[in-house]
Amino acid sequence: MPPKCLILGGTPRQVHEIQSRMGRLETADKQSVQIVENEIQASIDQIFSRLERLEILSSKEPPNKRQNAKLRVDQLKYDVQHLQTALRNFQHRRHAREQQERQREELLSRTFTTNGTQKKILDIANMLGLSNTVMRLIEKRAFQDKYFMIGGMLLTCVVMFLVVQYLT
Repeated sequence: MPPKCLILGGTPRQVHEIQSRMGRLETADKQSVQIVENEIQASIDQIFSRLERLEILSSKEPPNKRQNAKLRVDQLKYDVQHLQTALRNFQHRRHAREQQERQREELLSRTFTTNGTQKKILDIANMLGLSNTVMRLIEKRAFQDKYFMIGGMLLTCVVMFLVVQYLT
């Protein structure tokens, strides 16, 4: 049977290297992030294939060493699965951040001005031949309607309050 160091074949060292790459991933610039992610994924895939071989080799160990060998392989599997999950979480956060940046840029490129809309309405009304006096009356009416709406809402709230007070 091969010695333990040959069975593990540098896999714990590779796991440690992936952990250090994950740390660099957080500080990498946008261009190199994809490259580092791909390198990490390739290393994780390579370790998984090695672990499959190690599982087979550990089952061929002598009975007194088999339990310990299986335990070490299982621990390495757990560590690599944890790294895989951490990579997926990082990728998910990066994609979400990129999508938020795209949406932010899209929103910033839009113009939201009610004055612009009001000016367009006035231009259309002028094209239709409405005089400035009629336009001022319409604006005044809209202003007054806003106060009627607020007054109606307050009156409704007072009536509802009085009904609740009277019925309880």
